[in-house]
Amino acid sequence: MDVSAVGRQAGVGGSERMILQVQNGHPQIARRTRSSAALPISRLKCRIALGSTCRRVAIGVRAAVRPEEAKKVGGRGEALRRSTVDRPQLFVGLPADAVSDCNTVNHSKAIAAGLKALKLLGVDGVELPVWWGIVEKEAMGKYDWSGYLSLVQMIQDTGLLIRTSLYTHSSSDPAIPLPQWITAIGDSDPSIFFTDRTGNLYRDCLSLSVDELPVLHGRTPLQVYSSLLQSFRDNFHPFLGSTITDILVGLGPDGELKYPSMAGQRNRKPSGAGEFQCYDKNMLAHLKRHAEASGNPCWGLAGPHDAPGYSQAPDSAAFFRDVGGSWETPYGDFFLSWYANHLVSHGDQVLSMAGGLLADLPVQVHGKVPVLHPWSRTRARPAELAGGYYSAGGRDGYAAMAEVFARNGCGVVLPGMNLCDGLQPEAMKASPEALLGEMMRAFNRRGVGVWGENQSARGKREGLEKIKETLGKGAVGKFTYQRMGAYFFSPEHFPAFTQFVRSLDWTELPAEDLPVEGDAGIPLSVSASDTTNAREMQTA
Repeated sequence: MDVSAVGRQAGVGGSERMILQVQNGHPQIARRTRSSAALPISRLKCRIALGSTCRRVAIGVRAAVRPEEAKKVGGRGEALRRSTVDRPQLFVGLPADAVSDCNTVNHSKAIAAGLKALKLLGVDGVELPVWWGIVEKEAMGKYDWSGYLSLVQMIQDTGLLIRTSLYTHSSSDPAIPLPQWITAIGDSDPSIFFTDRTGNLYRDCLSLSVDELPVLHGRTPLQVYSSLLQSFRDNFHPFLGSTITDILVGLGPDGELKYPSMAGQRNRKPSGAGEFQCYDKNMLAHLKRHAEASGNPCWGLAGPHDAPGYSQAPDSAAFFRDVGGSWETPYGDFFLSWYANHLVSHGDQVLSMAGGLLADLPVQVHGKVPVLHPWSRTRARPAELAGGYYSAGGRDGYAAMAEVFARNGCGVVLPGMNLCDGLQPEAMKASPEALLGEMMRAFNRRGVGVWGENQSARGKREGLEKIKETLGKGAVGKFTYQRMGAYFFSPEHFPAFTQFVRSLDWTELPAEDLPVEGDAGIPLSVSASDTTNAREMQTA
């Protein structure tokens, strides 16, 4: 399989011809030549050969023309500037393990070439995942930002913007643990982690029930998160507002504002709605106090006894049944209101802390809210209930959360914008499109800026069309495409992505930017035996 690409990046001083090769899933800028003729539009041509059949895809790419240069190249430059304003800003997520456990830049040459390829395509910026377990790995207050500082400098030198995602959870793929000292505390005091009704611990992040408890060597998690963010501010201050324009703060499992309700179905396709995560001793103590204050102390002994397990269908037990389910009883309303409000309070505290620390800087703070679409076409909407969003029975489960984001001046990141109703299993009774629309309306009504994401690049081609359709409605200001890696630059994916980028900027191309017959690319062999090397850049 042969893959190569040729592009021209234009400026008033001439055009630069760049040959991009993709080998083992890694982009490489193979050769540069200069031309004296100025080209106001860049072209990217991909040549993809499968066996003896070769197909060329010519793709228009926004040129790197500064506004003052665009005036000099005439009417097409003016049209070009209009097109870049009309569409949302487009970012691409860097590999989740872009910085290693040893705080060095992983696959630096591949990432550097990938950044140049994105710039050539006309992408605005990249999303940089920053992990608590790498930065504050060994001891509380002992920070090491060196790997991330090197990578941010590399990105700045390429001319791309950055959305930093500051994650306080761990990752299983790639393996990025929590800080060692947090794990040690958890070994002696497991109540700092979420717990389900059978006693299973969710060790990937701290339970929101300990937000204000001094369980971390005498400090609360909120205090520790605040110190982490302050250290980030101090170390990256030269980049804030210029290169780093947006900061996402982690809010829970997978960085999202939710309970880890699907923890029992990790690495498997979900078959149930998940379980309530309210059984660590601190959550139970809070539930007990709330029940006593409401005049129903018996309601505070535990979570719902008639809720199904992780892999059981929602209607296999009484609580989530659409008709006559326990969620409709006074007890159900009591528990679900408490459970959702506890999540709202956690989000409010973290976003308030982050907003306060960064309020004087020209950066936008964001939080991520999950799109829990399984069973969203039912009355009970059990996946949302278990995840902490009280949407059953026609309630607006996102109004209170949207008000929190608005009050703290934060934007919201909504993932799953590539999901299509037609591709969902009928048995799951899911409508990600309707749910996403409902969520966007809740945040838009309150003036909260929406930033979109796809769930994964490893999806159907229809996903790119769905993203384009959603962005075309004008309700999303910025979009992050997840995530750079071996698959991202593969022949199966990269040509489709470049077509997607082009479609965001133009309705049609001028004749001089259409494919030129006989303009050859440079073939580069990619063999099936290179699978191991292709996984060098993670796609998580």
